[in-house]
Amino acid sequence: MARFRTRLALLGSAAALTAGALAPAQLVGAQPAAAADYDWVALGDSYTAGVIPAAGDVFEYPRDGCERTDRSYPQVIDRDLGSFFELTNVSCGAATIEDVTSNAEVPIGRSVPGNPDPDAPFPAVPPQSDAVKSGTDLITVGVGGNTLGFADILFKCLQLGEGSGGVGTPCKDELAASIPAKLTKVRTDYDQMLAKLHEKGPHAKILAVGYPTVIPKDTSKCRYNDIFQFFSITPGDLDWLRQDVLEPLNKAIEKSAETQDLATFVNLYDSSEKHSVCDAGKWVEGIYEENNHTPRPALVHPNAKGHQNAADHVTGAMLDAVAPKD
Repeated sequence: MARFRTRLALLGSAAALTAGALAPAQLVGAQPAAAADYDWVALGDSYTAGVIPAAGDVFEYPRDGCERTDRSYPQVIDRDLGSFFELTNVSCGAATIEDVTSNAEVPIGRSVPGNPDPDAPFPAVPPQSDAVKSGTDLITVGVGGNTLGFADILFKCLQLGEGSGGVGTPCKDELAASIPAKLTKVRTDYDQMLAKLHEKGPHAKILAVGYPTVIPKDTSKCRYNDIFQFFSITPGDLDWLRQDVLEPLNKAIEKSAETQDLATFVNLYDSSEKHSVCDAGKWVEGIYEENNHTPRPALVHPNAKGHQNAADHVTGAMLDAVAPKD
């Protein structure tokens, strides 16, 4: 149903966006336009780039280590809206907010602890903001989790939960005091990033894309020691991660967008509430993803269904952003 609504929105909005109000038959590709109407730059971390096999195949060769996949949401939108938006996708796995703003990131490919990517090391890639030009019309950016240090927090929770039998909150007990300062850094860095993007693309509409639901409200759904869920993280620590780490991360991004008045927040959290790692119809893989019964590291990343949901919501926000205002 969401897919159907998205296509209706596309057809309805496209008529308003294009000079001459093209008929629907022309919009579906009978005679593709010579050039797109809007220049779009996609920025972000692994939740934008795709990275894991469950989010598709890496399509750029030779690989640069950023692991952009063909079923990630920028590529899904590009296939649907390519005649209207010319995509430049420079999202990169493991990117921090500072990597978007000003740092040259050294990509890690599909390296995981104890198992480096066989093609590593990769050359550094430029700061993602370099892709934004004075004529850029639209910017989507999904970043913040790596500035928070979510991967490190996740691994620490896995280690501390080993042998606990799923009892207690060992991760919360050790790490809770450090989280407020990390969230403050996210907010500060995000404010600076939005200012930089506005400076480089002064006429661009900016969409700040939030993170989906990863952990359910009812953590009794999560099986302790299940590698396809959260493995050795205790239910108590999962509650803490949801309430005090991940939900505040989304709030920090949303408030930065609102306070700076430079971006529109795209909420993916609510629409994915019943599709967490521990739900039967999950849109996010667990510590491992299962492929033909062969575990592969996924480290809690959206799969193709999660990216499709993101594509549906980001598409609507993109069309709203460029639609003529009364």
